Amino acid sequence: MIETERLILKPLTYEQLKKYVRLDNSLEIELNLNETTRTISPELKEALEQTILPNVADKSKNYLFSTLWTVISTEENKMVGDLCFVGEPNTEGEVEIGYGTYKEFRKRGFMTEAVAGIIKWAEKQPNIRSIIASTEKSNIDSYSILERNKFIKSGETETLYNWRLRIDK
Repeated sequence: MIETERLILKPLTYEQLKKYVRLDNSLEIELNLNETTRTISPELKEALEQTILPNVADKSKNYLFSTLWTVISTEENKMVGDLCFVGEPNTEGEVEIGYGTYKEFRKRGFMTEAVAGIIKWAEKQPNIRSIIASTEKSNIDSYSILERNKFIKSGETETLYNWRLRIDK
């Protein structure tokens, strides 16, 4: 678990992920949180079914690099978004992150703060040398979060910007 000024970042267990997918507030009840209106995008649903749940169930993997980390506002006692690592660090020490803020909580700085919290955690991990991310070119809010956390644009495709933050050891 990671704590920042206004947030708690909690990595979800396999059983908690199954409750997360149900969208029936059973996860919020288990975590003693107020209910949140959240949906799961088709992309996240596919990632949960195809990658996240199987990887979290795999005991040979460090689940912290496979699971969703729920972002909880301590003031509101609600889940406000999620972030995740896209697998364990590669041989170069790169680890990719992805994130999303629930619609009603956008433009309040929650994800900028959450990404800052995950960076501090990553800095303490011996095998992480850089964090990478990709954002849609049209998603200014998403890449602004990375810019505010000192990520540098490292490349682009037709539709995406690629970002990198080097971790000083």
